[in-house]
Amino acid sequence: MQSSFSAFLQLGFEHISDLNGYDHILFIVALCAVYQLSEWKKVAILVTAFTIGHSLTLALAALDIVRFPGAWIEFLIPVTILSTALFNVLRKESKGTGTALFNRKININYGFALLFGLIHGMGFSNFFRASLMPGEENTFLSQLLAFNIGVELGQLLIVAFILMSAFVGMQVLKIQKREWNLFVSGAAAGLSMIMALERIPWA
Repeated sequence: MQSSFSAFLQLGFEHISDLNGYDHILFIVALCAVYQLSEWKKVAILVTAFTIGHSLTLALAALDIVRFPGAWIEFLIPVTILSTALFNVLRKESKGTGTALFNRKININYGFALLFGLIHGMGFSNFFRASLMPGEENTFLSQLLAFNIGVELGQLLIVAFILMSAFVGMQVLKIQKREWNLFVSGAAAGLSMIMALERIPWA
C-alpha cells in the first residue's frame, strides 16, 4: 500500500508536470529562456528563489493562515509569466564581466523569482488543499513536505529539459542566444497573454 508521503510526493510531481495545467511549466520556461546549459548555477539560484517563494505561501495557505481569492491568483499567474517574458526581451546583455554588475542582475532576477514564487504557491495551495483527505490532520506536515518535494523534483526535470533544448538550439543548430531568447520568451508571452485575458477576474 502506498504511503501518504509517497502519494503526496507523486501528487506534487504530477501537478507541476501536468501538461493540462501548463501555466507553471510556462513560467519556468520563461524564467530559463535567457540561460544556456553552461549557466546552470545561475538557473539554480533562480529556481531556489522560486521554490522558497512558492513553499512559503503554499504552507501558509494550506494551513489557512492566509487566503486570497482564487480568481485573482489564477489571473496573476499568467501575469507573472508575461512579466518575466517581457523582462527577458527588454533586458540588455552585459558586455562586461564586472562582479558588481553580475550581482546586481542576479539580485533583480532572484527578487522576481521569489515574488512570483509567492503567487504561484497560492495556486499550488488550492490544488493541495483540495487533495487532503478528511481525518489525516496528524500527517498534514509530512504531506505538505512531500508535495513540496514533488513539485521541486518536477521543476528540476523541466529546467533540465529547457537547458538541454537550449544547448541543442544554440550549440548544434547554431541559433544565436538573442534569437533563442526572443523565440522562447515571445512564445511564453503570447500564451500567457491569452491566459490572462481569459482569466480577468473583473470581466
